[in-house]
Formats: sequence, structure tokens, C-alpha cells
Amino acid sequence: MTKWRMSPDVCAYSDEKNENLKIEIQLPGVKKDNITFKINEDSFYIQAPTKDFEYIGSYAVCCPVIPDKADAKYADGLLNVTVPYKEPFEEAVKVKIK
Repeated sequence: MTKWRMSPDVCAYSDEKNENLKIEIQLPGVKKDNITFKINEDSFYIQAPTKDFEYIGSYAVCCPVIPDKADAKYADGLLNVTVPYKEPFEEAVKVKIK
């Protein structure tokens, strides 16, 4: 029987100091040992099967990160990954909206 494949809900954002990329991936019903998470400088990949279907996806990141320093924790169906940016963000300029 072929399993259905679907993209998990993913939220990626900068921390308060703009030093780290924070990635949250919802994986309800997945056991920690069944999660495959890979990250490189400009993207990440997730694969996580359940009994009935498989979460799978590949995503680009906004700015280069340092993959070797990624830290991942999984609890209650939520995978939290923190990875530092390769170079810190410069100060952002607020754009006036007309």
C-alpha cells in the first residue's frame, strides 16, 4: 500500500537578536526516531513517516546558516530547530508604505 505524502506545517523566523534562524515543524503522530532532518547552508529537508502517511518537504532558507551548529529538539509533535546565521543581519531599514 502506497502512503500518502504531505508537506508539514513549517514556520521559520529570526530570533530577537537576528542571530539565529528558528524553524518550527509540526509533525503530529510522528515518533522521534522516525524523523529525518537534514540542513545545509541554504536549505533544509524533512521526512517523517506515520502509520498512514508521510510528511516530506524541502525548503529554502532566507540567509546562509551554519549547519554544523544546528540544534534540534522534538516534543509533543513539534520539531524545534535553532541554527545560527553565517553572517549576522545588518540593521534593517523600515520602508514607508504609501
